[in-house]
Amino acid sequence: MMLRRCGPAVALARSMVRRRWGLSVALACGVGHAACAQTRGLEVTVQHDVRVPMRDGVHLSTELFRPSGPGTSPDARYPVLLLRTPYAIDDSVLVRQARTFAAAGYVVALQNLRGRYRSEGVFTKYADVDAPDGYDAIEWLAAQRWSTGKVGMWGRSYAAHAQADAAKTLPPHLAALLINQGGMADGWDHAVRHGGAFELGREMTWAFQEARRDAVDIVARAALDSARVEDWYTALPLRRGQSPLRVMPEYEAYLLDEWTTADDGPYWARSSLRWRTRYGTTADVPMLHVGGWYDIFLRGTLMNVEGLSRGRRGPVRALIGPWVHGGNARSVAGEVEFGADAAIRDFDTEFHLRWFDHWLKGVDNGVERDPPLRLFVMGGGDGQRNSSGRLQHGGRWIDADTFPLRGTTSRRFYLHADGRLSPDAPRSASAALTFRFDPAHPVPTLGGNVSNRVRDGAYDQRERPDFVASRAPFLPLRARADVLVFETPPLEDDVTVIGPIDVVLHVSTTGLDTDFTAKLVDVYPPSQSYPTGFDLNIMDGVQRLSYRNGRRTRALARPGQVYPLRFRLFPTANRFVRGHRIRIDISSSNFPRFDVNPNTGEPLGQHRRMQVVDNTVYLSATRPSYVVLPIAPAAALR
Repeated sequence: MMLRRCGPAVALARSMVRRRWGLSVALACGVGHAACAQTRGLEVTVQHDVRVPMRDGVHLSTELFRPSGPGTSPDARYPVLLLRTPYAIDDSVLVRQARTFAAAGYVVALQNLRGRYRSEGVFTKYADVDAPDGYDAIEWLAAQRWSTGKVGMWGRSYAAHAQADAAKTLPPHLAALLINQGGMADGWDHAVRHGGAFELGREMTWAFQEARRDAVDIVARAALDSARVEDWYTALPLRRGQSPLRVMPEYEAYLLDEWTTADDGPYWARSSLRWRTRYGTTADVPMLHVGGWYDIFLRGTLMNVEGLSRGRRGPVRALIGPWVHGGNARSVAGEVEFGADAAIRDFDTEFHLRWFDHWLKGVDNGVERDPPLRLFVMGGGDGQRNSSGRLQHGGRWIDADTFPLRGTTSRRFYLHADGRLSPDAPRSASAALTFRFDPAHPVPTLGGNVSNRVRDGAYDQRERPDFVASRAPFLPLRARADVLVFETPPLEDDVTVIGPIDVVLHVSTTGLDTDFTAKLVDVYPPSQSYPTGFDLNIMDGVQRLSYRNGRRTRALARPGQVYPLRFRLFPTANRFVRGHRIRIDISSSNFPRFDVNPNTGEPLGQHRRMQVVDNTVYLSATRPSYVVLPIAPAAALR
């Protein structure tokens, strides 16, 4: 049966509502449109464990979901949607998604990466073999008699990396991508390492989790089942053969290789870990990159959009919401509510179909007229506690054609010794603040761009019993002696920050190495719901002092010498409303998101000692420290 296009009736209906990238609105080919309903209610036949051959003779296990039943023909051809993943392909969400897509007139392939579940071969995380495997899978699917020859790919996280890997090989029949929260732009820069520090919580927890899932031997499974990864955070660094991961040496090796390969070099330049150097040799197909302001891959998502947009037919588009990793259909992140509009309730189904219907079927549904960027600007809610116990921070969607927005002003806010954060430059000749950093008592991670059981999202920055590294009496982080707090007076007008945040410090340490962290905080004033206020984390980052000169070679510090240190936090989009304060916290740890610097200068991830150090931030006229905030023009938010 030939699939019918949605016609002018749907385009007209869509023009009668505010076009919002299909966010909670009736979509083309949606329920209620008879012409397209013919391709939304097809029956589905599933072929289990189809063995798809790779060029080296390895076969990958693939589930095929095909349209069938009344209204179909044995000779019918359909576009193909492919998802490649190391995780279970019998996952209920994936299966429901695959059935929905197949009922809408696609052949859907769910494929396990080599070495995972029933796929042959050996699995290694971020293996370069994933790229040619992706090419071979796409071309095999395109050559089947039921295929139109057009293949699209979708998926989140690792399945997003798999899309990127395949696109780097220029498969002729790849036609469109929908990359959700993944696609590693540069693993040394984000998601694995960050400013020289190691993304400990995410990577170590993933290793324990997947090793447990993969363990077949009953003894190995029992050893991993009895181990709580949170307990092993305190036994750092892990040593080969001395942790529960020794029963699954391939997972132990991957974790320790990432942790101890600190200098940038061939290890980090591999295709699977660094897309940014391969933008020019990536397939020129329509791409939609979806990210979240609290997602681990946020910086990479925006780097990919910028780099892949240059000199291409595209289109290459971005959609960024106030989401944690995998939170596209939710309006909450951590203990904060962003409002009903923040969620894409039909993200797994109609949102995807709208994109692929246009690029794989030629459906005239308005996709080609969508803006290059759609961003959720957080903030502007009533600030009260809702019935679910969450702060109502609110927010709204805006369209844009550049990031940061046109007309954005980069404005310096200086750190002052009296705790002020001000556009006024310091005048003192010798101002500085020193704090003692004890790596045995790190500042706990309270939300942010993390994942894998390290709680992500937006939280009041107060220690609490259920967060790793927190200690009684569970006071706000601003009460800690090792956290320097700088904040503005209550704002007289709204200030909207949209873009990356640059931090410039002048620092010294009494050790041979140390870290400096920065966190941007939206400070709510006291209210009936929050009598002591609410310190809302917006964005944070870290810089290891030994990588102050670049990423290629570690350079230890000279105790007492003053160094300029510049680093960039992930980007954000937040409206600091009138009466709030803008705050910057400076410290030397954020654990377990990042590994703790032992300050001794020993090889990273292999230290035997820890040293308490005094770290100084200089705040004088000749050695100023400041943050650069991208202030969006008011007109862009109307």
